[in-house]
Amino acid sequence: MAATTPDIPSELLGHPRGLFICFATEMWERFSFYGMRALLVLYLTEHFLFDDRYSAGVVATYGSLVYLMPIIGGFIADRYLGFRRAITCGALLLCCGHILMAFEGEPAEAVNGYVVRDEVALAVMHLALAFIIVGVGFLKPSISTIVGQLYADEDPRRDQGFTIFYMGINLGALAAILLCGWLGQAYGWKYGFGLAGIGMLAGLFTFLRGQRHFHGAGEASSPERLASRVIGISKEHWIYAASFVAVAVAWVLMRWRDLVGGLLALTAGAAVLGIVWYALARCEKVERDRMLVVLLLTGVSVVFWTLFEQAGTSVVLFTERNVETSLFGIEMQAAQMGFVNPAFIILLAPVFAMVWDVLSKRGIEPSTPMKFGLGVLQAGLGFLVLVVGASFADTLGQVAVAWLVLAYLLHTTGELCLSPVGLSMVTRLSAVKVVGLMMGVWFLSGAAAQYLAGWIAGFAAVDRAPGVDVDPLVSLPIYTDTFATLGWAGAGIGVAVMLLAPLVNRLAHDRRIDPPSAARSLERR
Repeated sequence: MAATTPDIPSELLGHPRGLFICFATEMWERFSFYGMRALLVLYLTEHFLFDDRYSAGVVATYGSLVYLMPIIGGFIADRYLGFRRAITCGALLLCCGHILMAFEGEPAEAVNGYVVRDEVALAVMHLALAFIIVGVGFLKPSISTIVGQLYADEDPRRDQGFTIFYMGINLGALAAILLCGWLGQAYGWKYGFGLAGIGMLAGLFTFLRGQRHFHGAGEASSPERLASRVIGISKEHWIYAASFVAVAVAWVLMRWRDLVGGLLALTAGAAVLGIVWYALARCEKVERDRMLVVLLLTGVSVVFWTLFEQAGTSVVLFTERNVETSLFGIEMQAAQMGFVNPAFIILLAPVFAMVWDVLSKRGIEPSTPMKFGLGVLQAGLGFLVLVVGASFADTLGQVAVAWLVLAYLLHTTGELCLSPVGLSMVTRLSAVKVVGLMMGVWFLSGAAAQYLAGWIAGFAAVDRAPGVDVDPLVSLPIYTDTFATLGWAGAGIGVAVMLLAPLVNRLAHDRRIDPPSAARSLERR
């Protein structure tokens, strides 16, 4: 059996050394993930000359599958493979994916009004994304589980350990967006994607070298079952073979993206109807009300992340076409500007934790529903800031970068209000018999938000002739109209949720739905 509360003899800075192995591994994994993500929509529109709507659809489908796969990968790791093997398998798949992304092929060309693309390079890109999707599915849920297993359940260092771990995620994202975004746009896509791949190789090497510091954490729950043979082949090797089948399935879904939207709609609809039926037919009044609160706040989170994830599509394209990206006298690439979000997270997360603690001790900390409303409100205000900034654009249609930074600040403070309390809300309010299902619905909502974000980004699409650069004076009013709609919708929904917060709290029947003050990490990342 895997030890869940091991006695760890080796420590560093008062924590198990294994924590810092997980810290470095996840930092490099997020470096590769966010480095590639920073470039993806620009790669599609500028290298392959796809239109904005198609490119946003690719990013949305990829993001949806990235959020769906950890549900399956986490189950396999927990039930069969063990978290160490799952991380190694996932890291190898991720390395394959990021290395394949560096194969860019010939740039697309416009010939007589038609776009001629390197179809081999395009197929390789879809295959690369498929490898990354499955790799994240194995690695992402497993490494945070190992962090938890390094501590006894009541170890007072546990929350601080997770805070350190999540700091590695944001450091990786910050460095990746700055470095990969710069290399990819300034010197060539293959260099940006290649650097992301090197980062993942560093993460794999770190994990393999550091496993001795885990002292039993992350082992398979039943090594005998894993080693048992089916048709002469161990179950472990069957799982590895199945991972390549999963890559093939993900590749098909990336090529035929409408299937993902249909599957998400069908799954989400069935899940919501099933939960409502269970709450009405099988639960007492208190449990029923709490289940409905979970559904309501999950829906609110979908609104927030749909707005927030415009950062990977419409906001990046707006930055490329309509923002003067000189920051403190340094000329930045559009792909680099997303660094502002993890930078603000690193700077402000301790401040928010301190503020919540002070307010909690005085008995005036906002409730979880109020925080959800604040998060959506700030996401909406971020877009309205861009609308105001656009009204001060110069004669070339360029907006000052300060407006973009302010928008990112509001999105980040919204994230700091909403993100740390989501999973805790689900586990505390769900009926005991369906907690696992409700957790699955919570992660499914993240996938739905990714898909919706891409669909909404299509409304900001700027039509252009193949191979013709976008005129900033043409694109500016399109972005302004779309961002105004998103801004007012987000602000309105946020205010409505805040006004309804007292009612939602009553439906929770006094069940505390905030996590302990110390346990406030950004769960979604």
